[in-house]
Amino acid sequence: MFEQLPSALQHEGHLSRRLFLTYAASLSAIPLLGQTAGTPIKVSFSSTPFSMGVASGDPDHKSVILWTRLGPKPLEPGGGMPDHPVEVRWEVATDDSFKKIITSGKTTATSALGFSVHIEAQGLKPDHWYYYRFQAGDATSPIGRTRTMPTPDASPEKLRFAVTSCQHWEQGLFTAYQQMAQDQPDLVFHLGDYIYEYASGRGGKVRRHLGPEIETLEQYRLRYSQYKTDPDLQAMHATCPWFLTWDDHEVDNNYSSDISEQSGITPAQLLVRRANAYQAYYEMMPLRSTSLPKGPNMQLYRKGNFGKLAKLFVLDTRQYRTNQPNNDGKDPLNEAALNPRNTLLGKQQRKWLFSSLKSSSATWNILAQQVMMALVNRNTRGEAAYSMDQWPGYAAERQKLLEHIRDHKISNAVVLTGDIHSHWANELRIDDLKGDLPTVATEFVATSLASGGNGNPKINDLETLQAKNPCNKFHNRERGYIMCDVTPKTYTADFKTITDVLKPGGVTSSRAKFVVEAGRPLIHPA
Repeated sequence: MFEQLPSALQHEGHLSRRLFLTYAASLSAIPLLGQTAGTPIKVSFSSTPFSMGVASGDPDHKSVILWTRLGPKPLEPGGGMPDHPVEVRWEVATDDSFKKIITSGKTTATSALGFSVHIEAQGLKPDHWYYYRFQAGDATSPIGRTRTMPTPDASPEKLRFAVTSCQHWEQGLFTAYQQMAQDQPDLVFHLGDYIYEYASGRGGKVRRHLGPEIETLEQYRLRYSQYKTDPDLQAMHATCPWFLTWDDHEVDNNYSSDISEQSGITPAQLLVRRANAYQAYYEMMPLRSTSLPKGPNMQLYRKGNFGKLAKLFVLDTRQYRTNQPNNDGKDPLNEAALNPRNTLLGKQQRKWLFSSLKSSSATWNILAQQVMMALVNRNTRGEAAYSMDQWPGYAAERQKLLEHIRDHKISNAVVLTGDIHSHWANELRIDDLKGDLPTVATEFVATSLASGGNGNPKINDLETLQAKNPCNKFHNRERGYIMCDVTPKTYTADFKTITDVLKPGGVTSSRAKFVVEAGRPLIHPA
């Protein structure tokens, strides 16, 4: 009976009755995701219900998820929707004029999922581009463009994708998405901090969040709705399919599993908040039904193929991690950081990842995840300081992963990272502190799209930082993203930066470009 309960509800292997009762009572206010939809009623809207645009995601070689959310008044509780189900029609075509419709259907949007719609468009041709749209009442959505993946046994010549993360609404405009769309990627990887949970005015320079720090389901819904109204974000979502994963700010800054960074918050309280946040995340993202949350639990780690060219792993380093060692500070790699019980992945995800990597026959194995894997000493003066919220705080598990890649000769492992609002190109060794060890994998860290304002193109003590960290080949602290081009022979990472996110008109261009050759995990200027 209790096998599926979150670990926070157990104490030394036994269920805590008091904690379980607290948790169950708190969850009674959260809508049941599987409730009966009821019969939709004909409806008309005074303004477009597609105010948050459209999106697609998680494609495979024969299907893709199409998403929208109805809300004529997206910045009001309830989104201006009626208190009854609404019928939504959808179409997929090979042309943007919809003269050649391939598949279509209808579904029901309900209040249980915030009037969000997740369509699994099936029966599509492999490696094809399509157009899609929705209709509700007499309103028609913007047109989105999406694609399927090549078949698993195909040998595509090229994959192009963008890597981004960290888009704080208050600290910067999303202008860089304009250039990303012009770059015409096949896919986008968003590595977390899609929203920020902070109250209005916390560090804001450009525009304001609505309301206090978010904790309830309705507050999370409103925060996502606010972000989704951004025209540049909408346009990028409509350009190609996305693979998304979360980091911490989708729930609570630097939370770990059921542990809040805020003092006085019990695991049960955080699990209730997490359940609200996870439901809102599912509602607002183009995710498959396999990610439908169950209370405070949600299956987000997953994998995909781009033919034989690339195996794509999307990881979750928040939901299952143990608490950060050393009070989540910046510390040396001491006994606490090296504790073999520390985990970012959790036992089940780690087992799945190791097994999936071992069985992969792809030319490139790409791990899309959240926090920096390189062991980077961030202190250029004095005692070494490593971030305990990143892989250095979980150094034993990091070592196991890199040893697994080395020992099983995993082909061309590339780690994609976000989180830290700066660009990095790193060569990964079993022990990054020893520059003479062979490189096992490579890591490309994308800076924030908007978080942190404009950043700084000049870095003091950069030479000292790189001298102390022989793994690092490039570091930049401006805003932007990475555009990646993958072929059977090379992986090219183009680090893009933007001149200004504090006002409209910022110009995005290439800051630096690096290449990794298949079979040689070393980073070279392109």
